[in-house]
Amino acid sequence: MNAPTPHLTRAPEAADRVGLAQGVGAYIVWGLLPLFFAALKSVGAMEVVAHRILWSLLLLAVVIVAGRRGPALLAAVRNPRALVMLAGSATLISVNWLTYIWAVTNQHVLAASLGYFLNPLVNVVIGVLLLGERLTRVQTAAVGLAGVGVLVLAVAAGAGLWISLLLAFTFAFYGLIRKVAPVGSIEGLTVETVLLAPFAAAFLIWLGPANSFGATPGLSLLIASTGIITATPLLLFAAAARRLRYATLGLLQYIAPTLQFLCAVVVFGERMTTAHMACFAFIWSGLALYAVHGGITAGAAKRRAAAG
Repeated sequence: MNAPTPHLTRAPEAADRVGLAQGVGAYIVWGLLPLFFAALKSVGAMEVVAHRILWSLLLLAVVIVAGRRGPALLAAVRNPRALVMLAGSATLISVNWLTYIWAVTNQHVLAASLGYFLNPLVNVVIGVLLLGERLTRVQTAAVGLAGVGVLVLAVAAGAGLWISLLLAFTFAFYGLIRKVAPVGSIEGLTVETVLLAPFAAAFLIWLGPANSFGATPGLSLLIASTGIITATPLLLFAAAARRLRYATLGLLQYIAPTLQFLCAVVVFGERMTTAHMACFAFIWSGLALYAVHGGITAGAAKRRAAAG
């Protein structure tokens, strides 16, 4: 590590509260993103991703300079292991962005929300298989319910299932890499963005006059604000990932797909099929079971600690 992680320098209780606030904030922003990207539907998904990268880099440069984090950034760049891991996470997040933006601008917000409903439970499985976290029988049943939901949609030949699965797995493994990478949240995101920037710049140069930036003042402002809308929740998420258990972080994530689901049905008027309703019912049941069990377990632990 380049510096002690926050949970080693603060009381565990304080670190948990801060981590929870960071995680909740990140997922609220992500949950409302369909409203933002719907306003950019006239811009191609790849172009939006390219602008997200370059405007995020500009914002992160300001953060690095203002926060005097140059030495920490330089240390991250000089760490070969960190660079390899961040190259992987950069690839995953760029695929995730491209898929998500394409889904929103092509009226597949429902499929996108399903992907992020699945993601918390994918996180749980990754926590067990790769991080050695243990599941109780109740938690295992919760994951099983989600699996049944996906199977129902797959059997019904859900056209958008590939969107859901790609979003769920790319972001789950992105979060895993960012949790274990030996680099701070700001420095890690900056290195990721620097690695992606040459490809983004090359694509926009290739577009030439077809580039949407500058077409109208309003559209240009929206495009420029992709930097803030991209970097802010990612910074919050990366910070939360270092403070919280991966299973806890996964549980928080249902905030975002709930908001996305509401946007899809209430705002964009997308139609839910019977297979969609069955799939969501199984996944929501799994999440509810996991959440209730987690609350009961945490309450019991606090009572034991108070009694001891």
